Amino acid sequence: MRLNRFDTSKIKVRSSNGGGMKRAGGVGCGTIVIAIIAALVFGVDPMQTIGAIQGTQQTTAQTQGGDLSEEQVCTSGEYAMEACNALTSLNETWAPEFARAGIRFEEPFLDLYRGGRVTTQGCGSASSASGPFYCPADKGIYIDTSFYDQLAQISGTGGDFARLYVIAHEYGHHIQNLTGIAGQVRSLQQRSPRQANDLQVRMELQADCYAGVWAGKNRNRIERGDMEEGLRAASAIGDDTIQRRAGQRINPEGFTHGTSRQRMDALRRGLESANDTVCDSYFDMR
Repeated sequence: MRLNRFDTSKIKVRSSNGGGMKRAGGVGCGTIVIAIIAALVFGVDPMQTIGAIQGTQQTTAQTQGGDLSEEQVCTSGEYAMEACNALTSLNETWAPEFARAGIRFEEPFLDLYRGGRVTTQGCGSASSASGPFYCPADKGIYIDTSFYDQLAQISGTGGDFARLYVIAHEYGHHIQNLTGIAGQVRSLQQRSPRQANDLQVRMELQADCYAGVWAGKNRNRIERGDMEEGLRAASAIGDDTIQRRAGQRINPEGFTHGTSRQRMDALRRGLESANDTVCDSYFDMR
């Protein structure tokens, strides 16, 4: 996807200290990938997953961070530059939509780190095993850039659109936070625990839809093969595919993000319409 260079006047970016560490002996890349996805989707302790899967390789998490300016963070590597370009585009795309709807817009900040742990303001701390996530309390998008390498392995694509889909999805959660959808869903989950999983899946699918809307509104910047890359990434992190890859029985009651088909459909729906109102169908709250 051909994005303009980032504009530091339009984005908030930082890099947390990554706390480099080694994972010793017998843990393969594929094992770590599955452990990360399992932790992200099912809340499974990564060490339990690693202990259940044999591996032969060793990986090293690198340290990244320090007191860097936004310019320094954004130019620290290919992934950082790409993420900053995407964040600029996302802000430029969504701010006018909020203005038209009469809803106050606030830019999220992006925290890029690599390996180790990251501390949020209101959502506690998380290790790199948590994968990319959004913290509604501090309105931050947290991305361990090493996840992009792992995503390329499990999706079979190293293209940029798969990575852009990840940050656009997390940005979708920011939209849900600003519009009040996230708060309403959390209240519903507390009042009706039996619906909690279904509501969580709807949250994730709507975020996928919003990611597609952003891409659709920037259709003139999409390159050949981009959509296929995004769909393969969405398929690779569907709940049923993750369970199957981990050697588990497909258990719909354990779904939190939606099946591969659902995630692909949500992304495609947003992109083809380029209209955020199509994403309302996941909730009847507006």
